[in-house]
Amino acid sequence: MHRNLQSYLSILKSQFTKPQKTQSFTLFTLKNLQQWRSITKVRLKWVKNKTLDHVIDKDTDVKAAMLLKDAIKRTSTSFITSKTILDWQKPLGLTFPVIRFLRRYPTLFHEFPHSRFQTLPCFRLTDIALALDEQEQLIYVNDELGILEKLSRVLMMLKSRSVPLQFLYRLRYDLGLPDKFEKLVVEKFPDSVRVEKGCNGLLCLSLVEWRDEFAVSCLERKCEVGGHGGDYREFRRGETGVAFPMSFPRSYGSQKKVKAWMSEFQKLHYISPYEDCTRLDPVSDLMEKRCVGLLHELLSLTIHKKTKRNYLRSLREELVLPHRFTRIFTRYPGIFYLSLKCKTTTVTLREGYRRGKLIDPHPLALLRNKVYHVMRTGLLYRSKGLNYLSPQDCMLDDAVDADGEEKSETEEEDSEVEEECWEGKDSDLSEESD
Repeated sequence: MHRNLQSYLSILKSQFTKPQKTQSFTLFTLKNLQQWRSITKVRLKWVKNKTLDHVIDKDTDVKAAMLLKDAIKRTSTSFITSKTILDWQKPLGLTFPVIRFLRRYPTLFHEFPHSRFQTLPCFRLTDIALALDEQEQLIYVNDELGILEKLSRVLMMLKSRSVPLQFLYRLRYDLGLPDKFEKLVVEKFPDSVRVEKGCNGLLCLSLVEWRDEFAVSCLERKCEVGGHGGDYREFRRGETGVAFPMSFPRSYGSQKKVKAWMSEFQKLHYISPYEDCTRLDPVSDLMEKRCVGLLHELLSLTIHKKTKRNYLRSLREELVLPHRFTRIFTRYPGIFYLSLKCKTTTVTLREGYRRGKLIDPHPLALLRNKVYHVMRTGLLYRSKGLNYLSPQDCMLDDAVDADGEEKSETEEEDSEVEEECWEGKDSDLSEESD
């Protein structure tokens, strides 16, 4: 970086010694020089957060249950056989024994023998599962405009303003989209989005109308009302109008080098994820901050402020992200948390949680908490679990905590792990497999 900075300084010096050059070229040089503003490089260790890992662990079971529920609903017979389940396991993205999972939660899935083949187990939804599904569909109906806005904002961040439906279906649970959402949105709002066949032959959801009111990031909206985040109060000096809330693991926030790095990072110009970034140098610090802002916006649109890294990887080129974008998560541990729980890599937005609970839960998040409570009851009491659930347990207004228990007053637990995920800009991060 020093060599590149020196070259830009020499070019800038030549502009003042050669008055015949135009002023526009000088301004262009100054703009590019700003991209190369030097930022302190920090060597940080990956810190395991047990509380967020527990959240990811719980939500993995809830997601599997919701996907299986929708799969059973799509059948013409309203039930599914064990043989059909094995065929659906891979398309649904399930990596565990599905039959064992269905038998584990009898409060949601009822097992019965087939009418013709007595040895063939079948599964259908219980009355409680149907009641929860009815509330879920009601949430989708009441949030049609919110679904349109969320899809439009995702498309507005993409380079081609279009994305294959198969990629969006991977994010369907995380974004809180209903089953067959493309038909719902296109029928209701044909002037905003449409489904068309892409150049690769895949069906794609494309943006029809660009709406300026959607092109405002969640971070900008928070900063407009003065929400900079309480963890950044001691670093307010020299901040820009748009600052990232940061919540560092224990002992990190008090280190001088981390304070210096965070202060310099916040002073860089914030580039909205909806702005054109083609003129930015792909290896500049300004481009890195743009990537941080884009990933922050994507995670802010999700229901649980988290998603799998593989889902983001499938959209990497459209989002104009670097090849090894995982280093962004590990380089900014005050903004993101990278988890290796459940044999996958999940990235979480730290500011979305406080003591392991969502700060501003979506109605779908409250409903999924209720689903987890029903699942947990079935796991504890097995076949007798239905006797311990009253009709009020299915009502969303009576939603309990995701654990089915009172909230704990203990702080999030962070524990250091000796493995280092980032070792500065010169590191090739050979251990990453993006």
